[in-house]
Amino acid sequence: MTDIRIADDQWDGDNEGNLLTWIYDDGAEVSAGDIVVEIMVEKLQVEIEAPVSGTLRHARAEGDLVNRGDVIGKVDLA
Repeated sequence: MTDIRIADDQWDGDNEGNLLTWIYDDGAEVSAGDIVVEIMVEKLQVEIEAPVSGTLRHARAEGDLVNRGDVIGKVDLA
């Protein structure tokens, strides 16, 4: 299992953002490099990719406030 973590240098400015949208449903198969989630920070939309291929598991819900460094999901290796 591999964490999907918001990188400490993912964006400049505020530490906090809003988990806007999961692109893939919980339990969906994803490939490394697929954009899996969008986060809104101030007026900037940030996209986060799957680090590996496998089954996506959400750890945070749409609308949650998240911070840089947070684990927001996981990918179970295929």
